[in-house]
Amino acid sequence: MSVESNRRAALVAANDTEALAAAIVIDCRYSLADPKAGRADYEAGHIPGAFYLDLAEDLSGPKGQHGGRHPLPDPTVFAETLAALGVHRGSEVIAYDDHGFAFAARLWWMMRSLGYRPPRLLDGGYAAWLAAGGEPDTALPEAHPCEAPDVGSYTGLYNYEALQPAQQDGALLIDSRESRRYQGLEEPVDPVAGHIPGARNKPWQEVTTDSAQLRDDQALQQHWGEVLEEEHLVLYCGSGVTACVNLFALSVLGRDDAILYAGSWSDWCSYLAESREQ
Repeated sequence: MSVESNRRAALVAANDTEALAAAIVIDCRYSLADPKAGRADYEAGHIPGAFYLDLAEDLSGPKGQHGGRHPLPDPTVFAETLAALGVHRGSEVIAYDDHGFAFAARLWWMMRSLGYRPPRLLDGGYAAWLAAGGEPDTALPEAHPCEAPDVGSYTGLYNYEALQPAQQDGALLIDSRESRRYQGLEEPVDPVAGHIPGARNKPWQEVTTDSAQLRDDQALQQHWGEVLEEEHLVLYCGSGVTACVNLFALSVLGRDDAILYAGSWSDWCSYLAESREQ
């Protein structure tokens, strides 16, 4: 599939009312600073017919000693969450947020990883839809549940134990966090500053424009540069969420094989702290 075809299959224009009407639409708005804000924003107004999935409640599982701040939910539980909205493996789904794909891309990665038809993402998010003349709705849509499929396990991810062997075998690790966090100049969330040794920095925010639209193919290719020639790519961020934006951008360029370190920096820190205590 060409890059142009990848882009058409991955994105939906904000003014494409026909596509929105034909799909199951999922609102993924969320705020890491205020976990209740996303649902409140949804209830205050959303794309007509859209359902809401919460990062912490629906797109993450229970936290443990390891696994990071946003561990993946049990696959069966997640499949049941989707089935309650009427989403089966082949459903046409469109996801959006208001933060440059930060949370919609998490849903995209999870569904793709479990063998669902990957959702298309609304280019520019909720703000672009409003700018295109969208009229928000406050009504909660009626779901038409379906039977949850047997989805097995997530694919396309590494845990902590797989990371070092992968690097020893030549994998290139990409840190998707902001440059200052990568450099260890600041760390507002996790207990340790810095980055995993050997990782390069490609901040997730740089694959979108100021209006939260995916950059054009030429700009994306220039952004990734020689990274696109690497055989084995492994991406991480703070907790396995925003790295999915980079994975989405790479997929548009034809690199569907990039791997997510699901627990990411927060998981890596938990093992570092454990080793220092021993």
